Formats: sequence, structure tokens, C-alpha cells
Amino acid sequence: MRVIPLLAPDAPLLDPDIVWDGLVGDLAITDPGNAANPAGLRAGQGLATAVLICLMTDVRVEQTELRPGDVNRGWPGDGFDMQGFEAPLGSKLWLLRRRPLTDGIELDAEDYVRASLQTLIDQGACAAFDVTAAVNRPANRLDINIVGYGETGEARYDQRFAVLWDALDSVARPLDP
Repeated sequence: MRVIPLLAPDAPLLDPDIVWDGLVGDLAITDPGNAANPAGLRAGQGLATAVLICLMTDVRVEQTELRPGDVNRGWPGDGFDMQGFEAPLGSKLWLLRRRPLTDGIELDAEDYVRASLQTLIDQGACAAFDVTAAVNRPANRLDINIVGYGETGEARYDQRFAVLWDALDSVARPLDP
């Protein structure tokens, strides 16, 4: 399963501050010579980066949500040293990889995305998010639209993603061009 942005022809590309090597992504860092933030996290597109981290980080799930033999995923840091006000980071979108594009999968995707973005609402990055998902069977994908709003109702984030169902398990470097 891959998540890729789908841009309208006139939409500005707001690259998240993440670098990809063709297989995995990592947070981008500033130049070591940067006077203000030497070798710190780059934050030119903070909200776009935060949304992508929320969507693409696999959150740990309850054992009852796993199939027999499945390994629970998620960021290990969520298993310890969390403050009472913190929520686990990430989404359950990874659970959808196990499912075909059947009726109802879009409702689960919307729920998973909303839950993963709640941390950005709690932190005040956005006041609310609208999330819609639709199955595109001819393209073998699930389209997810996310709009984030500020306190005064203005759209602060607007992005479409395609979650593609493909044979990633047999592809060595799925994000290579």
C-alpha cells in the first residue's frame, strides 16, 4: 500500500519536510551550518509534514484488531514515557493493507484518518478537519481528501491522497521512479 499526494493542476505543491530514499522516509534536517537551527529539524512546511507523519506512522493497535499471526506495528516510543495528555502517534491505515477494496473500507479509512489527525487539533495546529474517502476501483485505489481549518474557519491545509493497493511485498524499492 502506498500513500501519494494527488494534486489539482493549479494546486501549489507543499512538500512535507521529509526526504525519501525510494523505500523509506525520514524527517529532513537543516544544514549543519544553519545559524538558527544547526542540523535541527526542517520546518518549512510544518503542517504538511505533521499531517503526513500522522497518516504514515503506523499506530499500535489492540490485539483484537490483529489477525492470527500478524505482528503489531507502531512507534515503540508510544509504549513508554507518554505523558497523560499525549496520544499515540500515527494511524491505523496500515490495517487496510490487509483488506480488498470492498464496500465500507472508505468509512474505516475516514475514521482512521480523523483519529490520527486528532492530535493536531489537540495541539492547536488546526481547529477541525474534514475527511472524505472514496473507492476508485478502476485505479485500484482509495482516494482520501483532507481539509484542515484554522480557528476562524479558513482552510489551512487541503490535500488529496491516493492509497494504492499494489503488490508492494514483491517490489524491492516501491517509491523509486
